[in-house]
Amino acid sequence: MDLEIRKAPSVPAKLDVLDAIYARRAVRAYTSQKVEEGLIGKLLNAAIQAPSARNLQPWAFSVIQSPQLLKDISEKTKQHLKRDSEGKPQAEHFSERFSDPNFNIFYGAPTVVVICAKRDGYGPIEDCYLAAENLMLAAVGMGLGTCPVGLSRDVLRTAEFRKKLGLPEDFVPVIAITVGYSKGVFPRPPKLAPVIFKWIN
Repeated sequence: MDLEIRKAPSVPAKLDVLDAIYARRAVRAYTSQKVEEGLIGKLLNAAIQAPSARNLQPWAFSVIQSPQLLKDISEKTKQHLKRDSEGKPQAEHFSERFSDPNFNIFYGAPTVVVICAKRDGYGPIEDCYLAAENLMLAAVGMGLGTCPVGLSRDVLRTAEFRKKLGLPEDFVPVIAITVGYSKGVFPRPPKLAPVIFKWIN
């Protein structure tokens, strides 16, 4: 698909970025409304405006809108995590969820964006997390909800799903981000004050 490339705007005197930062939530319930291709393109273009070491831009993306593939990834992830949590008392709560046939790790989102990193470079994984935050903040401004889902990482890195995502050998999945229209209102979780070890003037 053709992605719209926007020119960088001149920076206004006052930005409303803080509004997006404070409004962002981890959305864990979505309507079935499909996210338009044009909006996904805008999110990806926002993501790649993130800084990267030496401007190597080590990211690439797989966009999943197939309900069957999303279900397959969720089921394989639940199986993997249920096995991994056996015998660990602290994981008992999660084990119950992974056994629930109605629980979907992507919370019913119609779209999942998998951000992938080039294996070589200067901190490509960290760069991809910066791109992820850009994507999530841009989604707020478009009226979309998002949630980073790290649970699927191991399954996405298997040969089976690497092939389905079309990943070349020199790229590795870093994080999956759900994208969709929020079903309901999610309250702001409590945040602790910043911990400052030392303020050096």
